Amino acid sequence: MKKKLLGLVIGLGGLAALAMSAAANAHVDVAVGVGVPVYSAPVYAQPAVPVGYYGYGDDHERWREREWRRHEWRERHWRHEARREERWREHHGW
Repeated sequence: MKKKLLGLVIGLGGLAALAMSAAANAHVDVAVGVGVPVYSAPVYAQPAVPVGYYGYGDDHERWREREWRRHEWRERHWRHEARREERWREHHGW
């Protein structure tokens, strides 16, 4: 009786391993539950890290404001030059 039970357990284990291998090859999720509860910590619980550690914060905001002012200046300058060129062409008959 013990040999049959042992053979059954080994056979089922081999069958489960074969199913998992086939699932891995086919990219299919096959879950085999044994009924043993396992505790795992929640994924969303992360340690608190200061904001300045990643390089963001006040420096980042000042950099964004400075880049935006440069962008706006370039846009105004480009429009000014375009209007100036348009007036020159109108005056010279182009």
